[in-house]
Amino acid sequence: MKQYNKLQNIGIISDTHGILKSGVVEVFSACDLIIHAGDIDIPDVLKGLKAIAPVVAVRGNMDRGKWAMKLPQSESVEVDETLIYVLHDIDELDLDPAGAGISAVISGHTHRPCKEEKKGVLYLNPGSAGWPKSNCAATVILMRVQGVSLIPEFIEL
Repeated sequence: MKQYNKLQNIGIISDTHGILKSGVVEVFSACDLIIHAGDIDIPDVLKGLKAIAPVVAVRGNMDRGKWAMKLPQSESVEVDETLIYVLHDIDELDLDPAGAGISAVISGHTHRPCKEEKKGVLYLNPGSAGWPKSNCAATVILMRVQGVSLIPEFIEL
């Protein structure tokens, strides 16, 4: 588990597929942490994000090679009083987030932005920042952390 204290802004991104759009740099410029929910495709994307802020990333189904094998399938991130669970494909979630005290689950894979709440847990998918599908725009999430509150905002690139 990775622990961070006193963060105010978290950038959430997924499915970049080798593309780091210039709009991402602008939107994430004030972020204290960036979470990438997989399908990075090339390590240069992570290098570009790390130039902005610390990065927590998980491996997606399209992430291959030695560099990608170093990435975990899932990751828990503790931010102040909240616990965030990150994985690429929500269908591979193998725990009960509410029972585990998780505040938010972040996933990607579908290329469609989504926000819903179930049993007090916030489920977020930022959509695809690199290769949107299904008539969706390229999107990311800028999430403000205020104590135990997580306030996500979808940003179109």
